[in-house]
Amino acid sequence: METVIQYAVYLIILVALGIPLGAYMGKVMNGEKVFLSRLLGPCERLIYRVMHVKSDEQMTAKKYALSAVLFNVIGFAILFLILLLQGILPLNPEGIDGNSWHLAFNTAASFMTNTNWQAYSGESALSYFSQMMGLTVQNFVSAATGIAVLFAVIRGFIKVKEKGIGSFWVDLTRSVLYILMPLA
Repeated sequence: METVIQYAVYLIILVALGIPLGAYMGKVMNGEKVFLSRLLGPCERLIYRVMHVKSDEQMTAKKYALSAVLFNVIGFAILFLILLLQGILPLNPEGIDGNSWHLAFNTAASFMTNTNWQAYSGESALSYFSQMMGLTVQNFVSAATGIAVLFAVIRGFIKVKEKGIGSFWVDLTRSVLYILMPLA
């Protein structure tokens, strides 16, 4: 009986927190002002400037999907190379060799798809650099990609007659800056 009560309380808390978080996420992804806008707005604009992104761009569904796939393919390749070459990369005080190609492929694919299936022994198989610049980055951007694509699908249903579903790069940036980083 005690277990049932714990699950019920957990579910109530989860739903109660989900409602304001969902409203907040909706405002962020629609470009509305939120309590973090004053702090993170300059960072957001700097990222757009560095990446040469127009924050008001409206991509077609095809361009949005191509951007998402291209971003993930490049992220996969970078993580794959980091894992293969970690033996010669910095922040490897234990001198851990690079992963075998199939372990690097498996790990990169799982972190890129946000499944995070780990077939290695944590710190004994990966250097600090691989964990920080490879896995941690993918933990954020793969989740942000999922959030961005979800909101693009929602916009696609809502804006049936309008042109464009937003910008993948803007959605990705906002997901990381305003949602995932504060939650972390």
